[in-house]
Amino acid sequence: MCGIVAYIGKEQAFPIILKGLKRLEYRGYDSAGIAVLNNESGLNNYKRQGKVSELEDFSAEQDTSGTIGIGHTRWATHGLPNNVNAHPHISTDGEMALIHNGIIENYDSLKEELVSRGYVFKSETDTEVLIHLIDDIKTNEKVKTAEAVRIALNSVIGAYAIVVLSKDNPNQLIAARKSSPLVVGIGKNGDFFLASDATPIIEYTNEVVYMEDEEIAIVDRNEGLRIFSIQNQEKTPYIQHLELQLEAIEKGGYEHFMLKEIHEQPRSIMDCFRGRLNVEDGWVGLGGIKDYETKLAKAKRIIMVACGTSWHAALVGEYLFEDLTRIPVEVEYASEFRYRNPIINENDIVIAISQSGETADTMAALNLAKSKGATILGICNVVGSSISRITDAGSYTHAGPEIGVASTKAFTAQVTVLTLMALTIARKKGSINETDFRRIITEMELIPDKVAKILEKSKKIEEIAAIYKDATNALYLGRGNSFPVALEGALKLKEISYIHAEGYPAAEMKHGPIALIDEEMPVFVIATKGTSYEKVVSNIQEVKARKGKVIAIITEGDAQVKEMADHYIEIPDTHEYLTPLLTTIPFQLISYYVAVMRGANVDQPRNLAKSVTVE
Repeated sequence: MCGIVAYIGKEQAFPIILKGLKRLEYRGYDSAGIAVLNNESGLNNYKRQGKVSELEDFSAEQDTSGTIGIGHTRWATHGLPNNVNAHPHISTDGEMALIHNGIIENYDSLKEELVSRGYVFKSETDTEVLIHLIDDIKTNEKVKTAEAVRIALNSVIGAYAIVVLSKDNPNQLIAARKSSPLVVGIGKNGDFFLASDATPIIEYTNEVVYMEDEEIAIVDRNEGLRIFSIQNQEKTPYIQHLELQLEAIEKGGYEHFMLKEIHEQPRSIMDCFRGRLNVEDGWVGLGGIKDYETKLAKAKRIIMVACGTSWHAALVGEYLFEDLTRIPVEVEYASEFRYRNPIINENDIVIAISQSGETADTMAALNLAKSKGATILGICNVVGSSISRITDAGSYTHAGPEIGVASTKAFTAQVTVLTLMALTIARKKGSINETDFRRIITEMELIPDKVAKILEKSKKIEEIAAIYKDATNALYLGRGNSFPVALEGALKLKEISYIHAEGYPAAEMKHGPIALIDEEMPVFVIATKGTSYEKVVSNIQEVKARKGKVIAIITEGDAQVKEMADHYIEIPDTHEYLTPLLTTIPFQLISYYVAVMRGANVDQPRNLAKSVTVE
């Protein structure tokens, strides 16, 4: 993986593809390349390890002309990040170029066969196997490139999104996908675009086709778009209209996308419950799951599957669902769930949570649950994503594009939707009384303003960050539904600042982590008013007894913890069920400011990709 952009039309392809690759930088990558077909000079391929800017500099004085081309940003899976392993990969005769996201699992056996046929490999990648396989089929079976691609893919085991460019047809691009996203953009002047997601093409078109698994798309200057299955059955493309606006994927005056997205949360949370919550009339409703409300209310078990930040949101959901609906909930790492032969039956409800809707492990977990007859629901942010298409029903978070690799507004949006879902089921089931229901939804409507109030404290939070920017370790503690927020806070710090951090239930500190505490250790504690308040106060005293530095998130007006802590950040009071939506904000800001002060690449942290579309 990581990013694909391709173009065919009347304009020069190179600058369009280059700009598109820059739009995809948020996905994380270690090299970039572009191949352009020119009628006079032939197939020109430029690729470089490092950032897209290095590719831009390298190609500046070279012939990049041509109106058809393919581009790629690579996140290494097979082979080191270097110029040779970068995409595009070229066939031995120099006639074809290919870019690929995904992993070809049987590449070893395919490579062995191709080597026996005389093919010489230049790279360490699994992708180079595919371009040689297509070339071999095309040569020996005397078929056109599109047919050679189709035949080759029938021999491939694994995940792929590919685009192929061939000199023998300068009017055509061939694309295919399986378990890795690919979208076709239909331009207004006969231009076509291909990309991993809509962000590189929204500047040019809002008419798109989301390709399905095991589909092949042929984009032709003369014949337009045609789609076939890999069994060679022609399909009718389903064209969708994108609501995404170009401004949404630009920084809007902020230094980094992450900071912009942190500050967007008052709006993104409000957009999550817009039209779904009505305090005046006293109702909550999620249209996407309306037909499944009764089934959810009668469920004996709910399983939530997710990865990373989405898994933390699911943990918050577990507390909400079990408290409000009295339905047992299990939260599973999708990557483990799919491999441990889980017990699933047709009475289970499986809820998948994913920002991108393309997370490979989460999709595999859903497919497993579906094969067992379970009802599968989705919570994701990207309209038209794979998870939204394979689930029985679900809800979009409506958070808008999240470009920063470290999820911020995605987390609060997911928690918001899970809260709405839990309230909907609780009311349907009758497990919540009217007074409590009204109290929670009244407080929920106030959350965006309360988030905005916390964001006004950014200067103070930045000052605290400056004190601990050189720490080598950090501990995050919380109880109840604040424990997942502690996990999320620790994840944010380590993924963008590279400081080792761990989140723990506050009571578990005595079972190991307390050994790490000394006068150099910052300990971030969620100490808001609630059922566990006195217990958390005791935990803070234990940290202070060992000279640890306590940074506490407290409820406004709390004098007790304010006196005990080395530093404190006050947040507005709210219902205990809703505190995760507030307590996570200071942790996001702490991580952001620490990372900036340490000179880290905030939006593109090392080794990370925004959407993990391979195992």
